[in-house]
Amino acid sequence: MAEGAVSLKPAGAPRGKRPRIRITCVDQLGECRCHHGHKPGDVFDFDRDRGKLCPMACHVGFPYIDILRYGGAVPGNEAGTAKFCCPEVDTLNVFLAEVVE
Repeated sequence: MAEGAVSLKPAGAPRGKRPRIRITCVDQLGECRCHHGHKPGDVFDFDRDRGKLCPMACHVGFPYIDILRYGGAVPGNEAGTAKFCCPEVDTLNVFLAEVVE
């Protein structure tokens, strides 16, 4: 790159080299069972299992997953992880997203 030139490469992982993200249901805080059938202990690969993960939980988790995938950190979480809840108030499944090396 020429001296003084600005790099237009995005920060984070190079294209095609994004890390895998594992999503685990770690807790259920509500009284009702999940309408999508999730329960603590369920594990999903974000890229391979998108159709298996509840769309509402996926919608809530996507911003955190995107942050992790591109090398960012979510405040209040250990490096490479992010916890989030589904929006179903009677169920409240808690999910842990983590970078898989």
